[in-house]
Amino acid sequence: MQRKYFTPAGGHPGQDRLMTDRSVFTTAYAVIPHGVLQDITTSRLPFWTKTQLWVIARPMTGFSETFSHYLMRVAPGGGSDRPDDDTRAEAVLFFTSGTGRITIAGQSHTMREGSYAYIAPGTEWSLFAGDREALRFHWIRKLFQPVDGLDAPESFVTHEDRVTPVAMPKTDGHWTTTRFVDPEDLRHDMHVNIVSFDPGAMIPFMETHVMEHGLYVLEGKAVYRLNDDWVEVEAGDYLWLRAFCPQACYAGGPGLFRYLLYKDVNRHAALGLLGDQTAPARRR
Repeated sequence: MQRKYFTPAGGHPGQDRLMTDRSVFTTAYAVIPHGVLQDITTSRLPFWTKTQLWVIARPMTGFSETFSHYLMRVAPGGGSDRPDDDTRAEAVLFFTSGTGRITIAGQSHTMREGSYAYIAPGTEWSLFAGDREALRFHWIRKLFQPVDGLDAPESFVTHEDRVTPVAMPKTDGHWTTTRFVDPEDLRHDMHVNIVSFDPGAMIPFMETHVMEHGLYVLEGKAVYRLNDDWVEVEAGDYLWLRAFCPQACYAGGPGLFRYLLYKDVNRHAALGLLGDQTAPARRR
């Protein structure tokens, strides 16, 4: 089966285009359609050469609280040997186009469409695009939450082809999840999975849960129920869902509907003001 990984084309729209689109920003969810991913909305990062990115989620009041999500575009030969100076940050990189070379703690790997890397906090790494085409990938960052008595997870590199999708109960395989991390591995405090629906498949109830979601549509189209609204989404669109935002979806076909999904997991809910993580020493 040939998988598809939508990548934004960038550029700039002409004066003949309407300025209205499907963008939605609410206190419960946001929809960033792929049509707004133009060159004028890109950013740059220190110590990255020949690189532009779209920041589609970042911690801020009334929006993402646990993570940031970048869509990276690295021109041939570009990259960085100092990609992130925050030693508390863990990362997932998921590649959608081009080829490149990543080095994590001295181990080098070739990355291509469908490649996946988890980078543990405090790990030295570098990444450079090949010489022939631009390298495009998702970069999801989160401040790692250590737990006394649990080791930190190790970095690893894999590919979607190496991971067997797991069918959701009572779906006959029409709704599956590709899990890159074992759900029983409590060392991890975030999961970044790929969720797939056959045409006509659906989430048959309004999920209402504590996990915050970042959801990038890799392929296909669907209708999403978010809070009180029905929203049409397609390949290249991005959704942010606040914790406890009611959500469900129906895959509209004609092909697969697939998305890259972030969620925070496996930790106590922080008590007190956001950012105040101080606690008394544990009695033994």
